[in-house]
Amino acid sequence: MKKIIYIPLDERPCNYLYPQYMQETRKDVKLIVPPSEILGRKKEKANVEQLWKFINDYAPEADGLVVSVEMMLYGGLLPSRLHQLRESEGKERLKKFQLLRAEYPHLPIVASNLIMRTPKFNSSDEEPDYYAAYGEALFKRAYLLDKDSRTGLNEKEKSQLQQINTKIPEMFIEDYERRRNFNVTMNMHVLDLVASDVINFLAIPQDDAAVYGYTAKDQAVVYRYIEQKRLQNKVMVYPGADEVGSTLVARMVNHLLNRKPRVYSFFSSTLGPYIIPLYEDRPFAESVKAHLLASGCKVALQPKEADFILAINTPGKVMQEAFNQDEKDVTYSSYRQLHFFTERIQDYLDMGQPVVLADSAFANGGDIELLHYLDDYQLLDQLISYKGWNTNGNTLGTSIAAGSFAFDKQDCLTIKKNLIYHILEDGLYQSIVRKEVTETVLPEIGADYFQLNHQDDKVASEIKKRIEIYYQQMVKNSFSEFELSQICIHLPWKRMFEIGLDLKIKKK
Repeated sequence: MKKIIYIPLDERPCNYLYPQYMQETRKDVKLIVPPSEILGRKKEKANVEQLWKFINDYAPEADGLVVSVEMMLYGGLLPSRLHQLRESEGKERLKKFQLLRAEYPHLPIVASNLIMRTPKFNSSDEEPDYYAAYGEALFKRAYLLDKDSRTGLNEKEKSQLQQINTKIPEMFIEDYERRRNFNVTMNMHVLDLVASDVINFLAIPQDDAAVYGYTAKDQAVVYRYIEQKRLQNKVMVYPGADEVGSTLVARMVNHLLNRKPRVYSFFSSTLGPYIIPLYEDRPFAESVKAHLLASGCKVALQPKEADFILAINTPGKVMQEAFNQDEKDVTYSSYRQLHFFTERIQDYLDMGQPVVLADSAFANGGDIELLHYLDDYQLLDQLISYKGWNTNGNTLGTSIAAGSFAFDKQDCLTIKKNLIYHILEDGLYQSIVRKEVTETVLPEIGADYFQLNHQDDKVASEIKKRIEIYYQQMVKNSFSEFELSQICIHLPWKRMFEIGLDLKIKKK
């Protein structure tokens, strides 16, 4: 039994629970995770001292450590965007990694460290309070300044920049840029830990990337430093964020089992590999390469060589949000052939190949038409993983990780449970129920998407009811041997974006 200490990016299910659900599909791996109570909550930072004690308590028996630098340095993802740390404090906190390495010289340590994102909209839900009024302007100002320095601005853009410069209070610009500069400096110090073999591998997932602006500039600085230190084989930068815990746990498992699973991938549309997904900065095909490498997998050139097949559902030409599937762009049909895609999945399953489905055709939810196809073909319950949540990077990373855990089918019941879990959350909640409840239920109780007006239980109850109804309506030909014995819903950050889902299934 291989034991891995896992310290997540934050306490949300996607970071805290998804890797644990994947681990449950194996009998030869155990994740050692801290209690959720010490991980903080949303903007409330974690108890970092208790987390270091947790690591040191379990390190003697551990075979590996997977750790989020954001959690151990700032107390979590959102605290990394809100802190007032000085550089001396940051360095002191990072020294603890050196002390850990000195104490356990042979312990494999893989880590993640994000480049701070720059949302292009007004919202303080995950950012400083002033982002509610000035978020869009802060993004646009940095975007135009960066573009001006690289390619120049036209007259309209110059006028835009002048207007924006008079709009944002200087104190907010100073606060935001001070924190960004601090975080990039910490990125450099973490890279130094990689260079000195304190950290064996570092993933730098990029959340909500844009071509110009703060994040692009920070990314360029990090890229240059990686090249200067010749760390390209030990550090990877690619689109993602909330999937990185799953990716790195899969990487650690593959390392400890001394293997590199071979993965054959194919796309649902001709242009799919070349489309740049929403919220990302590179084509689908480039992200596939990065996520495979980060998880410790290899590319298989032929299906028969593969340990599992990665079927990637992509847009035809234009990518849209999942909640908008009733009015989807015509190229979802004219530039994509889902019937053919489904039959290819069936062919690989008939050959005895494990198939993982990364449903990235839409952002923030699964493709309902594809789920209908798979159910009609009675293939939905034959997959070893289905994911279709948030961004392409989130979906892709967790899909590859799930495949790495489950391709040898050690626990088929848990694999089925995880399949149903993501059909419920990704396919039904994110694509259908979230919008319905937001538009029809929340206004009646004086709530909105980000503020549930202390009506969490009522909202959760409505979500549960609708998910169950849609599941019965949509899944008619799959999972006939199983019944959903328990579905419990909660809202971990008291908003509509994500849900917590406690699911139990049993054989009929």
